[in-house]
Amino acid sequence: MISTLIIKNMMHQPSRYILSAPQVVQPGSRTNRLLQTTSWRNYSVIDQNTKSCKARRSTHSQIKQYPAVFFRNAVRQVSSGNFQGNSLNLNFERVVESSEEKLSVNQFTTRTHNCGELRTAHEGQEVAICGWLEFSRLNKFFTLRDGYGSTQIFIPDELASEVNLNDIPFESILRVEGKVVKRPKGQENPRLATGGIEVVLRKVEVLNEARSRLPIDLKEHNKAKENLRLEHRYIDLRSPQMQRSLRLRSQIIMKIREYMINQCGFVEVETPTLFRRTPGGAQEFVVPTRKPGHFYSLVQSPQQFKQMLMSGAIDRYFQIARCYRDEATRPDRQPEFTQLDIELSFTDRDKIMSLLEGVLASSWPSAEEPLKVPFQRMTYDEAMTRYGVDKPDTRFGFELQDIGGLVKLNSNLSLAHGEQDFGAFAIVAKNPLSTAPSSLKKSLEAVSKEHKNCRFVLSAITDNWLTSSIVNLLSENVAKNLMDHLSLQTGDLLLLGLGSRSDAQTMMGRIRLAFYDSLESRKLVPTRSPTDQNLLWVYDFPMFAPNEETGQLESVHHPFTAPHPEDLQKLRAKTDLHSIRSQSFDLVWNGVEIGGGSVRIHNGTLQKMVLDEVLQIEHAHLQHLLDALECGCPPHGGFAVGLDRYIALLCNAQSIRDVIAFPKSSEGKDPLSKAPVPISEEEKKLYHIVTVDES
Repeated sequence: MISTLIIKNMMHQPSRYILSAPQVVQPGSRTNRLLQTTSWRNYSVIDQNTKSCKARRSTHSQIKQYPAVFFRNAVRQVSSGNFQGNSLNLNFERVVESSEEKLSVNQFTTRTHNCGELRTAHEGQEVAICGWLEFSRLNKFFTLRDGYGSTQIFIPDELASEVNLNDIPFESILRVEGKVVKRPKGQENPRLATGGIEVVLRKVEVLNEARSRLPIDLKEHNKAKENLRLEHRYIDLRSPQMQRSLRLRSQIIMKIREYMINQCGFVEVETPTLFRRTPGGAQEFVVPTRKPGHFYSLVQSPQQFKQMLMSGAIDRYFQIARCYRDEATRPDRQPEFTQLDIELSFTDRDKIMSLLEGVLASSWPSAEEPLKVPFQRMTYDEAMTRYGVDKPDTRFGFELQDIGGLVKLNSNLSLAHGEQDFGAFAIVAKNPLSTAPSSLKKSLEAVSKEHKNCRFVLSAITDNWLTSSIVNLLSENVAKNLMDHLSLQTGDLLLLGLGSRSDAQTMMGRIRLAFYDSLESRKLVPTRSPTDQNLLWVYDFPMFAPNEETGQLESVHHPFTAPHPEDLQKLRAKTDLHSIRSQSFDLVWNGVEIGGGSVRIHNGTLQKMVLDEVLQIEHAHLQHLLDALECGCPPHGGFAVGLDRYIALLCNAQSIRDVIAFPKSSEGKDPLSKAPVPISEEEKKLYHIVTVDES
C-alpha cells in the first residue's frame, strides 16, 4: 500500500506535521518514478522518513532532498494506491507546535521574549523584555517597543513610588521583568498583536537614557521631512515602516539565495568593485590611486565579469551585486544600488524568463497572494503600438488606436510631418468619463509641448462635432471616417496625437498615463492597486537606435546583446540596421521596469564587428572580454533585477530610499555623514590630485 500525502501551503493558521516512513523509496522504484513524473503545482510531496523528506514545489523541475521534516502546512488531500514491487508505509501524525520549534530571535540575548510576540497563551509566564520607551500614561502604564512590536507594561501600586517614568525620556532603552496577564475585559486593543495581554511590572532597568528631546519624531502624524529623517536615520529606522521594509528585504534576498543555490544549483560569485573605466553607458565614479594619472572606476554592473565566468565554466552564476552610477538621483535611482545579477550558459530567452519567474515566485512574500506564473508576454512593437511605451501599465485600458491610415487621407497633415514617417494615434474616453476640466487640459498640453514634432488635440464629441473646428484640422472626410472607425458618440472625449510616428507614439503613451491619473484623482475610474500582479515580459527590442544629437547608432540594451536569430544575416551584411531586433527583454510590473536581460554575443568575431563597424566604439578597453570570447566561450545569457526598485514596489514605498537602510538623498548626498566632503592637501598629494576651482 502506498500513501502519498499532498500538502498545500496555507497563509492562515498554519499547522506543523511530521511524516514518518519505516522504509526509504529506492531510486528507480515505481513510487520514485511516480513522484518524479507527477506534475505538482503549489504543492509539496513528502515520501521519506523522519530524518529526511523529498519535496516537489511550484516551478521546480527536479525533486530535491531536504533534511527538515516539519512543514508549516495543512493537509490538502490524501490519496492511496496499490503498487507491486517496492512498498512503503507512511504514517501521518499531527505535531503540536511549540515555541521551541520556532526560530527564536531571543537566543543569545538577555531577554526571554521580544516586544511583539507575547499573547494570551503566555499568561502566567515570567518574562524579560527589552526595548525603547514609546509611551507612558499617569505613571500607571507604559509601552515598550522594539523591531518586532509593542507591549504594554502595567505598574502595580506597590511599585508606583519606585518607578517614576516622568524622569525617563521617551526612546530610552529599558529592560523590564514581569508577569504576563490578560488585559481586563473591555481594555483589549485589537489593533495590536499583543493587545490581549499586558506585563505586570516586577523590575525595570534603564539601560541607556536618551536625550530629553530627539531631533525627529517617529509618530506617523508628525513625520519629519525626508532629509531630516535621513540625517538622523538611526532614529528613523525604528519606525514600523522601515522595520517592515528592511526585514522583508532580508527575507526576500534569503529566499532568492535558497532558490538559486538549493533548487537550481547556481554558484554565488563575488566580482570586483574596482575595475577599469568603460566608455559609453552611464557615467562612472572614478577612484584615484597612488600611481600618477591612473584611476579605477566603480563598476556599473558585473556585466563583463559574469560573461568571463561563462568562459571559465562557472556556468550558473548569480550574486547580490552592488553597482554604482554617477548620474542624477531620482525616486527610483541611487548612485549606489543593489541588483540580483544572473548569468548562465547553454540557454535561451524563454529559459531565462522561466528561471526568473521561478525566482520571483519562490521569494514572493508569504503574506501576499501566491504569484501567478507564467507572466504575460508582449513584443516591443506591440507594447509601443498599444500603450506608447515599452514598460506599459496594463492595470487599465485606454489603449492607443492607430489611425495613421485614416488621417493620411488629409495629405496636408501627412506631408507637414513627413509622409514616410507620419503617424497618428487616438485614445477615446466614453461618456461619462469625458469631463475635461481646464486643469486636465493644461496638464495634457504641458506633456504635449515636450514633443515639438507632434501635435496634440483634445476634442469633446458634440452633436455638431462634424461641423466644429476639428474639421479645419482634419478635414470633413477624415473626421467622418474617424467617427465611424472609433464609434464616437456625443459625450465622448477624443485624445488625438499626430506627427512623426515614434514621437507621436511616445507622446500619446505619456498622455494616456496623465489622463488616467487625472480621472483616478477625481474617482471617475477604479483606483489602481499597487499590489496587482500585472507582471509582463517585453521582448524583441530593437538592437540599435540613432543618437538623438549625432545620429550615430547606439545599442538599445548594451553592446554585448545578441541579435534575433532571424535578423542575424542582416547584421552580418550590415543592411537595414534599424530594423534588427535583439534578444533582449525587460520585466515590467505595473508600468515599472524591474529588470532586464538578454542573450549575449558569444562569438568574438561578431562582437568585434558590432563594436567596430556598427557602433564605431574603440574597444581596446574590452580586449580581455574579447579574448575570453575567442578562447572557447559557450552560448550564454543573463538577467538583472533591480532589488531596490522591486522591494519598493512590494512595500508600496514612495521611493527606493524607503527600502534602503542608509540611502543617499535626492541630490545624491549623504545627509548622515555629510559626504561627499573635501579632503586635505596631504591626501590630494598622496593621490596626485589637483582640484579646479570652477568659481
